[in-house]
Amino acid sequence: MTKITASKIKKAFKGEVIIPADKSISHRSLLLSAIAKGTTKIFNLLESDDVLATKSALENMGVPIKKISNNSKTYYEVTGTEKLKSPKCELYLGNSGTSARLLAGLIAGSNINACITGDFSLSKRPMQRVIEPLTKIGAKFEQLGENSLPLKIQGTSKPKAINYKMPVASAQLKSAILLATLKSDGTTKITEPRQSRDHTETMLKAFGVKVTEYQLKNCTNTILIDGNSQLISPKILEVPADPSSAAFLTAAALLYPDSDLTLKDVCINPSRIGLYEVLSMMGANIEFINKRQVGGEDIADIRVKYTKNLKAVQIDESFVPKMIDEYPILSIIATMATGTTTMVGLGELRLKESNRLEKIASGLKLCGVKTKIIGDNLTIYGTSGKAPAGDVFIKTGFDHRIAMSFLILGGVSQKPITIDSG
Repeated sequence: MTKITASKIKKAFKGEVIIPADKSISHRSLLLSAIAKGTTKIFNLLESDDVLATKSALENMGVPIKKISNNSKTYYEVTGTEKLKSPKCELYLGNSGTSARLLAGLIAGSNINACITGDFSLSKRPMQRVIEPLTKIGAKFEQLGENSLPLKIQGTSKPKAINYKMPVASAQLKSAILLATLKSDGTTKITEPRQSRDHTETMLKAFGVKVTEYQLKNCTNTILIDGNSQLISPKILEVPADPSSAAFLTAAALLYPDSDLTLKDVCINPSRIGLYEVLSMMGANIEFINKRQVGGEDIADIRVKYTKNLKAVQIDESFVPKMIDEYPILSIIATMATGTTTMVGLGELRLKESNRLEKIASGLKLCGVKTKIIGDNLTIYGTSGKAPAGDVFIKTGFDHRIAMSFLILGGVSQKPITIDSG
């Protein structure tokens, strides 16, 4: 087992930083380009294991994808196909929950058969939430093990339009339904209790698909999509930087004295910036500059400066869909705030790569920070800027967001923090 140790930072973080490309938008760029009419050039695609798992699965379903380097620029060229092919092998997706759920939707609405599988961690993550609506659309499923994966999917040649009320606000679930009903027999209506990430809806519009969205006074969000939709390639897609990845350097700049960082070209889609809304409430010195749009997505450069006196806040569950991946690093920031921070409605964190709710609380307690879990709510008692003790070993559960969060805390703790890294 490899170990990594983070010690107290002695030098401020200053300058401009290029953040890795957004994973959510990278997945969707490949998926929609694969079934669109024409050829799409995707610039700045995130070449992570998760995204490459989606790429490999599409190639196994007959989609030509080429990586091209030309005049110091690299891009992926995807030639769309109106008819996917049943893969000859299992589609191994590693640890990518996004790949599993979105591909399940794509396969369900296509007249093909496929089996998706993944590593030990992905095989424990729930798929029933996706299987239920996709079965209503006409697909058939067979679970081969005790857990969710491997999963055999028999897609339907005649997808049905459905009216579906989602049990939780989930971009992956919503996207799976949207992908499955692109060739349906009518208009599909999806209602979610609160708006989740809307990258799929935004990108579908860029591909010429009619998508209607509206919110009601009770905060529910409704999406309508017309069946028999023909996707037309926009020819070029450019993936912006990932706000979830930017969150870690944001935390470092806020917590490490005299830091002043500018994070370049970050996606600031309103459904993704819950963390920055909360940090503003806490009094963080953050500003969005050079705002603009690329491919329908809002982007900006984010300037973050060290902030000495952060204030604790009460965070209701309306923030969960907008920052589900950022709660681990927000918990680290809340540790250094003055007062008591309470985060409500975090049940979804139990279903991530690890039980993040328990990992956050137990890790902070080891570091000498008082925390409390009641139901799905997490309370953190801030130290008013006093560095936590450190000198601990954190078991991350092979969860990269837990790992990164406690490494950031190690930069301010009195003694080093060590994590396992697999």
